[in-house]
Amino acid sequence: MQEAIDSSRPLPVYVQLKTLLMEQIVSGRYAPGARLPTEHELCRTYGISRTPVNRALSELAEEGVVLRHRRRGSFVNPHWIAGKRSAAEVRVVVPDGRWEEQIRQVTPDGLVLNIATVDLADLHSFLIHAVAEGRAPDLAVIDSVWTREFAASGFLAPLDELDPDWIRREYETDFLEPFRSANQYRERTVAVQAEADVAGLWYRRDDLAGTDRAEPRTWDDLAAVLRTLRRDGDHPPLTLPGGSRGGETTTYCLLALLAANGARVVESGRITLHTPRTVECLAFLRGLVVEGLVSADVVSYEWDRPIRQLAQGQASLAFGGSYDAVALAEAASLPRERLLDVFGFTSVPTGPHRVDTTLSGGMAYAIFRQARQSGQAMRLLRDVVSTEAQIGMSTATWQLASRKSAVTRASEGSPFLCTTGRMLAGATVRPATTQYARVSVQLQAMLEAVLVGRLEPASACERAAEMINAITGLPIAY
Repeated sequence: MQEAIDSSRPLPVYVQLKTLLMEQIVSGRYAPGARLPTEHELCRTYGISRTPVNRALSELAEEGVVLRHRRRGSFVNPHWIAGKRSAAEVRVVVPDGRWEEQIRQVTPDGLVLNIATVDLADLHSFLIHAVAEGRAPDLAVIDSVWTREFAASGFLAPLDELDPDWIRREYETDFLEPFRSANQYRERTVAVQAEADVAGLWYRRDDLAGTDRAEPRTWDDLAAVLRTLRRDGDHPPLTLPGGSRGGETTTYCLLALLAANGARVVESGRITLHTPRTVECLAFLRGLVVEGLVSADVVSYEWDRPIRQLAQGQASLAFGGSYDAVALAEAASLPRERLLDVFGFTSVPTGPHRVDTTLSGGMAYAIFRQARQSGQAMRLLRDVVSTEAQIGMSTATWQLASRKSAVTRASEGSPFLCTTGRMLAGATVRPATTQYARVSVQLQAMLEAVLVGRLEPASACERAAEMINAITGLPIAY
C-alpha cells in the first residue's frame, strides 16, 4: 500500500492522495462512519498544498466514498463498501439534524439500520449519484419538492405497490393536503411527508416594541417599521437569504413573498411568473436595499446566516421559516422554552393585493426502486410517520406534523405549534414540476440580479420566465 506522496512521479499529487485514502478505507484503517484527517492535517502529514488535498476529497465525495460535512470534516460513507453490508440491513440516507435519532427511536427490534448522514446542501446530488452507480438507499429523507423529479426519473417505488392497505386506510384519511398531492406522481403515492414547515417573518420583540408598532401585516407596515429601526440602529434592520449561495432557502423565502401578493411561478401547466404581481414584489425588495433597510450583501449569504444575524442582534427581523426555531434558540443561547419571550414569528406581510397566505414545505420519506430491503423499508416508514412518532418529532423539533391527528395533539401544549398550525391551514406549496431544482436556481438568479441592481425587476422577471420555459417546456402565460 502506498504510504507517501511523491511529487516527482508523473501521477498528479491529488490522484496519489485519493488512491492512498481509498486504500486506507478499504483496508479498514478508517472504518465506515469514521472521520478522515482534516485538510490541514493531510497537508502536514504528506507535505503537500491544500489544492490537491481539496480536489482529492472533493472527488471522493462525488464518488460517494466519503461524506463531507461543513465545519465538521469528511467521513467514510457507511454505504460505500459493499463487503461490509449486512444482507438484512436497511440502508437509510438522511440530512443533518435529528433525523437519525428520530428514526432509531422507532426502529423495531431485529431491524438492522445502516444510516448515512449527508449535508442538506449536498443531498440532492448525493442521491442522484447513488442511483446512477446502483447504490441507492432503501429509504431516504428528501426535500418534498424533489419528489416528482425523482419519480419522473424512475428513482422511487410507488408506495401503494408496497402496502396498498396502509395507503388506503391511514395515508389517504389522515395525512394533510396539499402534501398528499405534492407527493404523488401520475396519481401514485411515491413519498410520505415527514414534517411540515411554514415561511414567515422572525423578529426581535424588544426591537419592535421600540417602534410602537405591532407585527407588520403588510409591505407598507414592514417598510415603516424598518425605517424607524434604521434611524435608531447602525445596521440594516431586515435580513434574508438573497442569492444562489442561500440555495433553496432563498427560493423558499422569495416564493413566500410572491404568494403573499398572489403571484405564482407555475399554475395550471403554464409559467405565470411574468406578471405585474411578481414585478411588484421584486421592486419592493429592491427598494428596501436602495433605502439601506436591507444590505445588498444578502446576495452572498449562505442559507443560515440571516437567522444567525437575528440571533446575535445584527438584525431586527429576518425572513425564514418555522424550521428555524431550534437553530435560532441555539444561536441565541436560549433554552427553547424562552425563545418566544425574546423572538416572535408571524406570517409573511401581504403585498398590495393582500393575499393572506404563506408557503409550506418540508421533508419526505421515499423508498427507492433499487432498494434491496423494500419491505423492511416500508415497515420502517410506517413506524416513523405513526401518529405517536410524529407527535414526538413535532414536540422535539417544533416542526409541524403531516398527520391531522398528530397536528392537533402536538399543538395542545405548544403556543408555537398552535400558531404555525393555523398558518399551515392556508398555505400553498412550491411549484410542482419535475425540473424544480433547475427552476429554483433561476429564481435565485432573478432575485440576486434585482437586489444588486444588475437588472430592473421587469427585465429580471421576463428573463427568468424565459429560462424556466427553456428548462421545463411549459408555455409562458402573458
